[in-house]
Parts: sequence; C-alpha cells; structure tokens
Amino acid sequence: MSMERPSVLLVEDEPAQREVLAYNLEAEGFQVSRAENGEEALLLVEEVTPDLILLDWMLPNVSGIEICRRLKSRNETRATPIIMLSARSEEVDRVRGLETGADDYVVKPYSVVELMARVRTQLRRTRPAAIGERLEFGNIVLDAETHKVFRDDKLLKLGPTEFRLLSTFMEKPGRVWSRDQLLDRVWGRDIYVDTRTVDVHIGRLRKALGSMGGDDPIRTVRGAGYALG
Repeated sequence: MSMERPSVLLVEDEPAQREVLAYNLEAEGFQVSRAENGEEALLLVEEVTPDLILLDWMLPNVSGIEICRRLKSRNETRATPIIMLSARSEEVDRVRGLETGADDYVVKPYSVVELMARVRTQLRRTRPAAIGERLEFGNIVLDAETHKVFRDDKLLKLGPTEFRLLSTFMEKPGRVWSRDQLLDRVWGRDIYVDTRTVDVHIGRLRKALGSMGGDDPIRTVRGAGYALG
C-alpha cells in the first residue's frame, strides 16, 4: 500500500470546469472530492478532511468568500490551505479574497499547469512527504522520494507502514494524532483496521528508531494518541 495520497476538495458549480480540474488533479496523483455548491462543500469538509480546498468564488446560494470565511474561523479547518478561483481580476477583489483567509488567489482563465504548481506549493507546507519532500527532525532524516530514513546518518530498516507513520509524524512535529486519525492518514479511509493495530506498528517504529541508540522521539499522550517530540 502506498502513502495515502493528498486529498483535494474541488468546489466548482460549472460541471465542465469541475471535470477538467478533477481530471488534471487526479492525473497529478491527488484524491479528489467534488462539490457543486457551498453547502455541499461544508458537509464534505467534515466527511473527507481534505488536505487542500480549491474554491470557486461565484457559487449559488453561499459564495466562495463566505465558505472561506467560515472554514478559516474553525479550529479544525483553519490550517487547511484554500486556493480561491475567481473571474474577478481587480486588485480589490484579490485583496478581499486573501483578507478573508484564502492562501492563494487564481484569476480565471488560468493555466492548468500553473494551478497544479500552486496546489503543490500549498501542499508542500501541509503534506511535504506525500509530494516527495525531504523531512528532518533532530537527527532523523526522511527522504520521501527515495523512501529511505536515516538516524545519525545511518540507514534504518522500516516497513512500509512504519515509513508512512513516521512521515505523518514528521510532517507535523508536536501534533498529537489520535489512533483514528492515524488510521485515516496511514491506512486509508476505505480499509478497516482495528485501532490496536496502530499500537503494534508504533511499537515497531519505536524499535527501529531505537536500533541505532538514542532517545525515543515518539511520545504517548495518555487518552489522546501519539506525537513526535
């Protein structure tokens, strides 16, 4: 099983535009959820917890600006990158979009190649390992592209699940992950795995990280889950 692919929520009411964007996102290796209006988008955000949201400004009933404002006012979605798509090219509109909380603002018509580059730029902040970035934490280095992990410059032997676990931890050091969150991120939402399996693989990861000596960098947070550091 490969690392859970980054997920993108695409909110676009124009069917042809939505399908073209979805096709290109999937071709780039992203999981894509589609919404055609703001209300559907808000429901899907809770269901799929996307890594990034592509949000059209002009939506029926509730505007993209209002959806952006609501998502950025919630603790659960405040850090989720939002790229606003709009035919409004005036500087005042761009400023309004960014001030509402959008992380980027792309004017229609746009280059799909440029938009994909902007998507990757945003994901580099939130899912670096999933797009092949090199991560470092203390004396631990994870190279997502070559699928290798080093501690004190010594190569560690990790199974694929332990590699995905470590990638998840190293993307957000200090964050406490519950077992259910780790199951979603590491195993995927479509596969049933008992939460106790998480503990087994955490144990294997700890053993591998400790095989070269040094402190255990993974912290057990009683009643909550696990964290790196």
